[in-house]
Amino acid sequence: MSAQELFAAIGFAFVIVFPNLALMTLGYGMQRRDVVNANFIEVASNMVFNYCLPCLLFFSVLKSDVQILAQSKLLLAGFITTFTLFFLAEIYAKFFISDPKDKGVFVQGVFRSNMAIISLATVSNAYGSEGLGVGAVYMGVITILYNILAVITLSRTTQNTGGLFTQAKSILIKIIKNPLIIALVSAFLYKTLDLPMLPEFINKTGALLGAVALPLALICAGATLDVKSMMSLSGLSMQASIGRIIVAPILTVLVGVLMKLPPLHFGVLFLMVASPVAAASYVMAKAMGGNDVLAANILGFTTVFGMIGMAIGMAFLRALGWV
Repeated sequence: MSAQELFAAIGFAFVIVFPNLALMTLGYGMQRRDVVNANFIEVASNMVFNYCLPCLLFFSVLKSDVQILAQSKLLLAGFITTFTLFFLAEIYAKFFISDPKDKGVFVQGVFRSNMAIISLATVSNAYGSEGLGVGAVYMGVITILYNILAVITLSRTTQNTGGLFTQAKSILIKIIKNPLIIALVSAFLYKTLDLPMLPEFINKTGALLGAVALPLALICAGATLDVKSMMSLSGLSMQASIGRIIVAPILTVLVGVLMKLPPLHFGVLFLMVASPVAAASYVMAKAMGGNDVLAANILGFTTVFGMIGMAIGMAFLRALGWV
């Protein structure tokens, strides 16, 4: 890949990430000017978690061309990558992080990528409609896994009472009641049963409610940012960010090479895993009592620097003929 093409890839990455940065900056500025307060952030985050984000995920899956069997090898690679990142982050958190409210947020920041916005947009640009269909199915399936693992780590690290059975029961109940998991499972069942298309007025209502999710989540995350701790080299947000923008892409390449994925699937896997942390990670951390400041800091840092890593990584993989 030529230098011009590399700069074009980085330029495209900037175009994709700029709206996210702009909304987080808006939230930060509103908080600094006392336009929003902690109560607004609490209410808005709950609204996103319980209503807006489930709508976005449900209708995204309904619109996708679900072909799970044709993508079984890619999905297996996604499961392997996600579980590996999850367990590596859990081991690190066990030995190096003391505060229970930080542990789950750190782990989620390492394994959970922004598939719904940044990954799908870059997949579409790289591979067109064919790649977008593959990416949408991958996103729907792996997002269920993301949310289950997020509930597990956030629940386990924020409660220290009760025996093992009690904690396992509590985690299972939270997984079953999680609005994001309910939305995704419902969407896949709807597609599997080949039910008739929903009326247009329901589709439009769902689209309007879903469109609120990510902008409002990013504004709330920006309003929660602690810039000083975010940029601290010894801080947890920096450590989680290293896991997300350096460790995750390297692991993805290793898995793709070992599983001998075809170029399209290799590229989709890389773009899906290597993106900045998902905005939903902040929403879930906030909803489940985790350290929301740490979650916002991880989101902010990886959003700024993760896109550069994606562009350079894709340029490298294309030069090798792997994607």
